[in-house]
Amino acid sequence: MAKSRQTQSKIEKEKKKLKKRKEKERKKQERKDNSNKGASFEDMIAYVDADGNLTDTPPDPSQKVEVAAEDIEINVPKKEDREPEEVETEGKVTFFNHSKGYGFIKGTKFGEEYFVHISGLVDEIQENDKVSFDLERGMKGMTAVNVKKLAS
Repeated sequence: MAKSRQTQSKIEKEKKKLKKRKEKERKKQERKDNSNKGASFEDMIAYVDADGNLTDTPPDPSQKVEVAAEDIEINVPKKEDREPEEVETEGKVTFFNHSKGYGFIKGTKFGEEYFVHISGLVDEIQENDKVSFDLERGMKGMTAVNVKKLAS
């Protein structure tokens, strides 16, 4: 007699495969039975309350607020529409190199350091001078312009 080519481990693997396949089919059928695909529209709709949370109860009609379409801003206003943000601030010159034509000013309000170029000076400045200046957006951050020396 010829011996069977299937070993015990192969039979076990086949049983496990069959069991997994049946389990997968059972879960698929369970999902199909529990799906709400045929549910009504009212059961599927969700509302947003005043706090921004999703809820299944409709909002109170007395709390409704009308908003004009012109009042809704979708993007940032153009530069010419915005008001200029030129705020004159004061600070102290922490470093200035006359030969290279640049330096740094430390603002007294927030303590941040701002770059200053010699072209942005109104008066001649030295280190430790108190100055007033306007801020302008430069290539690498805020830059001090219209730098004026304050009377000490």
